[in-house]
Amino acid sequence: MRIQLSDSFTYRKLLSFVLPSVGMMVFTSIYGVVDGLFVSNYAGKTPFAAVNLVYPVLMLLAAIGFMMGSGGSALVAMTLGQGCRERANRIFSMLVVVTAASGGALTLLGELFLPQIVVLLGADESLTPDCLTYGRIILLSLPFFMLTNMFQTFLITAEKPKLGLAVTVGAGMTNIVLDYLLVGVLPFGIAGAAWATAASQAVGGLLPVMYFARKNDSLLRLTAFRFDGKALWRACTNGASELMTNISLSLVNILFNWQLMRLIGEDGVAAWGVVMYVSFIFIAIFLGYAIGVGPVIGFHYGAGHHDELRSLLRKSLVIVSVTALVLTVLSEAVNRPLTAVFVGYDAELWALTRRAFAIYSASFLICGFNIFGSAFFTALGNGAVSAVISFLRTLVFQVITVLLLPILWELDGVWAAIVVAEGLALVVTAGFLVRMKNRYHYG
Repeated sequence: MRIQLSDSFTYRKLLSFVLPSVGMMVFTSIYGVVDGLFVSNYAGKTPFAAVNLVYPVLMLLAAIGFMMGSGGSALVAMTLGQGCRERANRIFSMLVVVTAASGGALTLLGELFLPQIVVLLGADESLTPDCLTYGRIILLSLPFFMLTNMFQTFLITAEKPKLGLAVTVGAGMTNIVLDYLLVGVLPFGIAGAAWATAASQAVGGLLPVMYFARKNDSLLRLTAFRFDGKALWRACTNGASELMTNISLSLVNILFNWQLMRLIGEDGVAAWGVVMYVSFIFIAIFLGYAIGVGPVIGFHYGAGHHDELRSLLRKSLVIVSVTALVLTVLSEAVNRPLTAVFVGYDAELWALTRRAFAIYSASFLICGFNIFGSAFFTALGNGAVSAVISFLRTLVFQVITVLLLPILWELDGVWAAIVVAEGLALVVTAGFLVRMKNRYHYG
């Protein structure tokens, strides 16, 4: 049976609806991990460190896709909830075109300034060539990368979460197969990994365009539109939290890499890269849930279904709590084998990475509540509150902790910075949920 946004959701129905989104995000993280595995094991730890040094910049440029997806889908979902399907399709179509055009412009700027950016990142003579090789190739696929990020949410709004999962699996398999051929079999090294990633992003961006461009049985379709500056502004401001989250994550990762280069050098950047690859698999579960439940919350808020909105919030908090406990325990169980898969060829780096992940994994107890809280207010159309939560969580608190904690605990302070930052953000998230309950009728 097809689950619709307008349904009343039990735990079973809610989980059934969001599981494809969770699978989509987890699979996305896994094929990102495969990239790192091939580069680390076949090209070596220097190219692996180079990828981790330059990749935050590429994510920074692609952040517009997340903004258009989250803010735009919330606006489109509320418009659908109000019964205005034709207007929803016009807004959707405009956002697709704006995102693709923005990606093209950022590709040109990125290619022009990448050498200067790599220098600012602190790359030394051994890392710079690999940073430039990887970065220039990935920049070519930036418009598709942005569309991929945007469609992850819009396919859910269109009531096609399983199609979203299928597209993600297709893109992921493209990446994995090409990684194996270009890096594992053929000696293309870091360039091969970059081309594999670029090809997968093209698949993830183009397949949804082909689907929505033709007649389909979803709620959305690409259609003729007139530029609507007001709708674009609403989508951008409402998605500002996701934009801020991705910009902040990129900037903070750059700062982490700078601290680690200063404290321990190339091995520190490589260890942090492994922690990021592995942790994103866990965090992807929370992100997938937030992406999946967002359009449902937006629809019922737009339709004025306050009882259903309260029920969705309660069920979501229970689901996040259980998931947080399970993931924290699981992270300790998989620490040794996963780090060995990445850097088992270097005993010193393996020990360093194990300790880093053991400390970092405590953040899984907390981060899910902050991720959901920010997405909850985005779905309600309150981009300002969502942006404040994201801004404090992913930038302000993390910058403060990564700068101050190493003074007290040296290298361990770097690994613990995220844990402390998430704890501070949880206080902010809980405060907003309590303060806004009467305004949005979910109390």
